[in-house]
Amino acid sequence: MNASTRRAAIRDLLRTRPVGVDELAVRFDVTASTIRRDLAMLTEAGEIVRTYGGALAPGGDEQPLHERETMAGVEKAAIAREAEKHIEPGQLLFFDAGTTVGALAARLTGWRGISVASTGLTTINALADAEGVELIALGGVVRHISQGTVGPLTELALTRLTADAVYLSGDGVTAERGVCEASAEQAAVKRRLIEQAAAVFVLADASKLGRAGSHWWTPLPARWTLITDASATEQQLAPFHALPGVTVVVAEG
Repeated sequence: MNASTRRAAIRDLLRTRPVGVDELAVRFDVTASTIRRDLAMLTEAGEIVRTYGGALAPGGDEQPLHERETMAGVEKAAIAREAEKHIEPGQLLFFDAGTTVGALAARLTGWRGISVASTGLTTINALADAEGVELIALGGVVRHISQGTVGPLTELALTRLTADAVYLSGDGVTAERGVCEASAEQAAVKRRLIEQAAAVFVLADASKLGRAGSHWWTPLPARWTLITDASATEQQLAPFHALPGVTVVVAEG
């Protein structure tokens, strides 16, 4: 495969999902340096956007939740298994909207003696018949594309409630800025969830690490836990390891 064909293939792949340098190097059987040169040329041409350790397609519409549910399923399942280990009976938990958090919720259907308050319809649907789980639906305006509630009603409800922990996801997470989302309303709800929770867990597969493709940010507190999957590279994890208050947990596949 010549360079021109390879770059076209890289561009087409990035239209489906963010991809890291190491994965591209293996996929196209070239060195990481060659991939970095390809990405630099595609970036200069305005065809892609570079991220920490990889790249993604520029702009584009936010992906509907039902499309995201089919992506990185194995990785999300591993993250959900690891996240479940941090939950204890008697806790009240906040669950954000999102497919990875939804995968965690699906693991809790047999639990008893916990409470889950959620802005995500995925979580609410997963736990609707779980008789041992007290389920609290945090109402508000439903964003159809993300299947999550946002707005003043959601934020008002969160002023009346505190949690032992919050489990968050997002379009991307960076060590410098926190979690990014597609809208100001989503970022605002995340901020309120964090403010009202004693502990913060961010569930993000490797494709989300260092990704800054969305423009609305929720800063994370000094102490929080990142749970990611085993495909995350040392280069991706290094900025998080460098933060003294951040615990990084890599879920085994």
